[in-house]
Amino acid sequence: MRVSELIDMLKDQPQDAEVEMAIVAPVNEADDDDITVDRYSVEGLLPWQDDESDTEAGDGLVIWLVGGEDDDVDAFLDAIEQGEDEHDHQHDGSDHTH
Repeated sequence: MRVSELIDMLKDQPQDAEVEMAIVAPVNEADDDDITVDRYSVEGLLPWQDDESDTEAGDGLVIWLVGGEDDDVDAFLDAIEQGEDEHDHQHDGSDHTH
């Protein structure tokens, strides 16, 4: 889904409506046709560079909507932030980010 498509889907919705992710998955038993739906609020978004992505733009930019159990989301976002901090460093007196 493109960002413009998501915006188009949401533009007619009430501005104060809550946005959730509904993750649909089969129940673990192979012979069972039942599905389960896990609902999570969207806690944030994360731009992600995916070199294997097959996007029309070809740049591999993917936007992740992030949600889940509060403790898990906090741990994930903390880990991402720490990973970004480790990539911020100086070489030869110049500041740059990888």
